[in-house]
Amino acid sequence: MWLPLTGLLLGLGIGMAFPITVPAQYAKFMSIALLASLDSVFGGLRAVLSSHFDNVVFITGFFTNALMAAVLVYVGERIGIDLYYVALLAFGLRIFQNLAIIRRHMLKR
Repeated sequence: MWLPLTGLLLGLGIGMAFPITVPAQYAKFMSIALLASLDSVFGGLRAVLSSHFDNVVFITGFFTNALMAAVLVYVGERIGIDLYYVALLAFGLRIFQNLAIIRRHMLKR
């Protein structure tokens, strides 16, 4: 359980210590990649609590989700359709589902 949480806190600390500005044209790509990565982190926390955590699955899912989300937004930009909102809705929904499961698991303890 501590590995995903430690990674999240470490990433936040590094981000606060070394602020990087993202150009406006890349803001959609970065925000959806961040949301996809957060989805993976909360999925990892959920897997730890249910004793199904696999480090390889977590690492590959983390990068695959972020990359796929950025590609989805890029394709949407190229064809003139805002697929950004589809990815935002999908990953946002998954994050809230994972948080609900984590909350229920913590309340049962």
